[in-house]
Amino acid sequence: MTRLSVNVNKIAVLRNSRGGGDPDVVRAAMTCLRAGAHGITVHPRPDQRHIRADDVLMLSELTRQHDVEFNIEGNPFAPPRPGYPGLLPLCDQARPAQATLVPDGDGQLTSDHGFDFQRDGDRLLPLIAALKEYGCRVSLFVDAGNPHIARAAELGADRIELYTGPYAEAFAAGRADAAAVFAAAARRAQAAGLGVNAGHDLSQANLGHFLAEVPDVLEISIGHALIGEALYDGLETTVERYLGIIESGT
Repeated sequence: MTRLSVNVNKIAVLRNSRGGGDPDVVRAAMTCLRAGAHGITVHPRPDQRHIRADDVLMLSELTRQHDVEFNIEGNPFAPPRPGYPGLLPLCDQARPAQATLVPDGDGQLTSDHGFDFQRDGDRLLPLIAALKEYGCRVSLFVDAGNPHIARAAELGADRIELYTGPYAEAFAAGRADAAAVFAAAARRAQAAGLGVNAGHDLSQANLGHFLAEVPDVLEISIGHALIGEALYDGLETTVERYLGIIESGT
């Protein structure tokens, strides 16, 4: 069955907008786990706009105590700066179950494209090896149309994460073939021995169709839509509704 990892970045955005410790990121993560979420995802960025390094370490301890997966996303090429030690040093400290590498920059509001393996492969190779030395499963953020998806396996990655922003846009526009390119990408990855994760702009409205069309998705990470929906219906209820969609679609 597909596993749900809840991204709690948006909780930290709200906290940071006012300062102080409310809302509490760890408490929110505990609520998600209590509702049945299979794991917690964070994406700390060097500018500390939301999740910070101290959050990462506290959430690492929480997920370890509850024996659930912790997934840290980030750009492995981003240099350290005050308050942000760099993705690999942070993973060395937190020892997440999974590290998802994403080629985002400070100027991006959110992740909006995957890796170009032709350009970035040689740089990724030693970083993936280092993360695996820390005991992390490694996933690489990719565009579904990337013709070189199999290269992720050659670089030592265990999984890819399909960037599903274009799927969500196509689904909202009513395109019947919205998931076709993602299904094809998943099959190419699986043929190369890679597991398939997915994330970005997935919601209660579009998740069921995605899982019905794309084979054997191992994990979805959802943050923005889930937290937005939770403002109306509550965090536990919203997580439970996502789990219901997963159970009916896989």
